[in-house]
Amino acid sequence: MIKAIIIDDEPLARSIVAEYISSLKNFEIIAECGDGFQGLKAIQEHKPDLIFLDVQMPKINGFEMLELLEHRPDVIFTTAFDDYAIKAFDSSAIDYLLKPFSKERFLKAINKWEQWRHTKPTEEGDFSNLEQPIQRERVVIKQGSVIKIIPVSEIEYLESADDFVKIHTKSGSFLKNKTMGYFEQTLDPNHFVRTHRSYIVQIAQITRLDPYEKDSFVAVLRSGVKIPVSRSGYPRLRSSLGL
Repeated sequence: MIKAIIIDDEPLARSIVAEYISSLKNFEIIAECGDGFQGLKAIQEHKPDLIFLDVQMPKINGFEMLELLEHRPDVIFTTAFDDYAIKAFDSSAIDYLLKPFSKERFLKAINKWEQWRHTKPTEEGDFSNLEQPIQRERVVIKQGSVIKIIPVSEIEYLESADDFVKIHTKSGSFLKNKTMGYFEQTLDPNHFVRTHRSYIVQIAQITRLDPYEKDSFVAVLRSGVKIPVSRSGYPRLRSSLGL
C-alpha cells in the first residue's frame, strides 16, 4: 500500500486531492495537514511514500518545510502560484499541479511518479541545498524538535562553520545547513555584504573599520564583535558603506 499525505491550508483543495486519490488502487491517505508544521510532524511520524504539497501556507511555506526534513518523501506540488513551477522542479519534485487541476491532470502526475519511482537511484540525494524562491525576510531553523523563524532584520552576521552556516543574532547563534554562497545570493545586497570568505555582515551593524595588519581591516559591529575584511571584501564593503 502506498502511503500519501496531503499538506494544504485550504480544506477544499485537500478534499479534491483526497477525492482523486480515493479512486486509486493501493493508495492510502494517512494524514491531511493544514500547515507546514503539521506536515513536518506527520512526515516524520508516518514516513509516507508520496506527499501532495502546497507552496504558500501560513507559518512556514512548502519549500521551508521540505528544507527542514532530514529524509524526504517524493513530492508533487499543488499550488495556485505558477511562478514557483521552475523552483519546484529544481527541488526534484515529481510534478507540479497548478490549481485548479482536473482529475485527468492529477492522474497524469501519478503515472509520472509511478514510472519515476521504479527508475530513481537507490541512494538518497543531497537535500541540504534545496533551491527555493528567494526569501529575504526570514530564515527557518530546526533545533531538535523546535522550529525557529528568524527575521532577517535580526541577523547581525553569518559565519562559515564547516558544512553549516552559523547565524548570529542578539538572542543567540543558530546553525543552518546551507552554504555561504547561498546566503550571499539570497540576502538583500543593500543590507548585507560579504566581507570575507567566511563572513557576511549586516551593513547596519557596522560602526567602524579598524586597520588590522598590512593592507587589511576589521569591521567592528555594534556588539563589539570584530569581523575580518579580506582584500576582496574591502572594495565590496566600501561600496556598501558609500565610501
